[in-house]
Amino acid sequence: MTTILLSLMLMAATPAPSAAEPVRLIFDTDLGNDVDDAMAMGLIHALQSRGKCELLAVTLTKDHELAGPFADAINHFYGRGSIPIGVVRDGVTPEQGKFLGLAAEPDESGDGLRYPRSLPSGSEAPEAVSLLRKVLAEQPDGSVVIAQVGFSTNLARLLASEPDDVSPHSGRDLVAQKVRLLEVMAGAFASIGNNPRFGEYNVVQDLESARTLAQDWPTPIIYSGFEIGIAIPYPAASIENDFGYVDHHPIPEAYQVYEPTPHERPTWDLTSVLHAVEPDRGYFDLSPPGRVVVEDDGHTRFEPDPDGRHRYLIVTPEQVIRIREAFAQLVSQPPDPRKDTASKK
Repeated sequence: MTTILLSLMLMAATPAPSAAEPVRLIFDTDLGNDVDDAMAMGLIHALQSRGKCELLAVTLTKDHELAGPFADAINHFYGRGSIPIGVVRDGVTPEQGKFLGLAAEPDESGDGLRYPRSLPSGSEAPEAVSLLRKVLAEQPDGSVVIAQVGFSTNLARLLASEPDDVSPHSGRDLVAQKVRLLEVMAGAFASIGNNPRFGEYNVVQDLESARTLAQDWPTPIIYSGFEIGIAIPYPAASIENDFGYVDHHPIPEAYQVYEPTPHERPTWDLTSVLHAVEPDRGYFDLSPPGRVVVEDDGHTRFEPDPDGRHRYLIVTPEQVIRIREAFAQLVSQPPDPRKDTASKK
């Protein structure tokens, strides 16, 4: 394929930015535990190329030295290597996982990396809470949306953080001032198999932080429960056929290393991102307002309350069809040919 032809394909696949102001997005992820986090990053970059969002920072709750570098490699692949990365210290899942080794995979020459990056190791990245405080302090009041698709470790620690040189506000006050909405992939709000008290992974792994978030987070929270992502499997045909515009692509490669096709992986984390950026497109319905209670066994109970700050996503069979198609098109969208379109805020 000639360079000119590839450039034309990339330009055709990248619509002009919309007139509406992009969503100012922070992505907090346990990238490395499941591959839906990587797919969610591809989704974010596609939405940014379409003018729908601006990725301000990526913060990791996966405590492995290659988690930050792999996130950085994905950002570089999409031409946005200036997006800052923050990492958790003393996190709850220190194992490498199945696909983080791709961050260290050499290229064909053996002299470089298959997926170039600028972050050598997570040990050289800023701590997540300090980065969150810095990024939030620099944003307009009430402007930031956070998508948390891993554990609640970083955000619970953010709430407990003290005033510092970056901001005179406590973490809780800083969140209340700067954050408009928190989208969380966690919990379960429908029956899961024969288990009436299902403990969802992101909750159970750091139970106290999940409870702190539900009790103390000062802005509205929209939860995407386990039942949502599992109802929307990512099409295996897309992984196999839609990424051939480059020889090596981190998203389908991570997918195949994690669990090869014809397996169709649930899209848990992608659902929170899609609703965070496109809440008015009718992809999902919402529960009435209420509050989420995290119980001792990790079960999440929803208590309706007209004054509550919490809601959860609901999806119909018709919406599932539409969302699957949207995911396949967006996650496989080629990188924006305009390089490094992210700016440091």
